[in-house]
Amino acid sequence: MRRFLIALAAMVLTWATASAQTYPQRPARLVLQFGPGAGADITARLLGDRLSARWGKAVIIENRPGGDGLVAINAFTSASDDHTLLFVPTSAFTAHPYTHDKLPYDSERDLVPIVSVTTIVVSFAVPGDSEVKSLGEFVALARAKPDTMNVAAAPGNSDLMISSFIKTQNLPVAKVPYRDILQAPNDLAQGRLDALLTSYAAMSGLIQSGKIKVLAVTSKKRVGILPDIPTVTEAGFPFLGMDSLIGIYGPRGMPDALRDKIAADVRAVIAADPTIAQRLGATAQVVDVRGPAEFSAGIKEMRDQLADVAKVLGIKAAQQTQ
Repeated sequence: MRRFLIALAAMVLTWATASAQTYPQRPARLVLQFGPGAGADITARLLGDRLSARWGKAVIIENRPGGDGLVAINAFTSASDDHTLLFVPTSAFTAHPYTHDKLPYDSERDLVPIVSVTTIVVSFAVPGDSEVKSLGEFVALARAKPDTMNVAAAPGNSDLMISSFIKTQNLPVAKVPYRDILQAPNDLAQGRLDALLTSYAAMSGLIQSGKIKVLAVTSKKRVGILPDIPTVTEAGFPFLGMDSLIGIYGPRGMPDALRDKIAADVRAVIAADPTIAQRLGATAQVVDVRGPAEFSAGIKEMRDQLADVAKVLGIKAAQQTQ
C-alpha cells in the first residue's frame, strides 16, 4: 500500500509538472477590481501584453469594479479555472474581515498567491501651505489644538491604520468618512482636510503643483521614485509601515508547479523590459516581484499586522458565509 501511494504521488507530481510546462492551453484572463485607467489596470495591461507574447496565447483583462473588491473576487472564485487569475492589491481582501460582517469567500483557501508584481506607494500628506513638516510635528500640532483638526484615509487597510494611529497616539482629531475617496485630495489641497493617508498616485497632480505635500510613505523602505521622502518608520511611527503589494492569485488547489511557472514567466518578462519599471513609476508603483513563497509571507505579515490593529480597535473578524 505504501509503495502504491508513493507511486501515485509521483504520477500526480509528474502530471502537474507536465501540465505547468504547457500552460496556458487557451487564452488566460486577469480579473481586476478596478476600472480602465487605474494604476493596477495599467500594470495588468503592460504585463498581459508581455505574457501574451511569451505564451503565444491571449491574456484578457477583465475589469470588475465595485463592491469593495468583492465583485472581482466573486467573479474569480466562481470561475474555478486555472486560466482565470485574479490581479489585485493585497489590500483588496486583507481588510475585508474587519470591514464586512460576513464574507462569501475565504481568502486563505480561495486566493492562492502566485507572484507579486508591484508595490503601491501610500503616503501621509497634508495641505501644501501647512506649517507641519513631519509626522511628529503633525502629532504635536493635533495635541496642541485639540478637536480642531481632521483626517481621512482610503478605505480598507489605510482606514484601519489611520484609526489605529489616532487611538494609539491619543490624537484629538476627527476622522472624515468618504463615499468616494477620490474627492479627498481636493479637500486636502483646499484646506478642508488636515491630513490624508492614501495612494501617492491619487494625489500626484496636486503634489506636483505644490497644493499638497507628503510627510512620509508607508513603505518599509524608501521609495526610489521619491528618494527624499522618509518612511513612517524613519519618522518615528513604525506601526504605520505596510507594503501594499499588487499581485496575481490562482484558484484553490492550483499546483505548486504551475504557480512556479507563472511566477517565473512574470519575472522573466519584467526583467526583459526595463521600460515597464519606468512606466509604472509614473503611476507611483514600484516593481516588486516575489515568487509564491515570498509573496505568501508578505501577505501573512499584512494579515498579522491588521489582526493586531483590529485588537487595538476592538474589531472582531467576520465569518465566511460558505
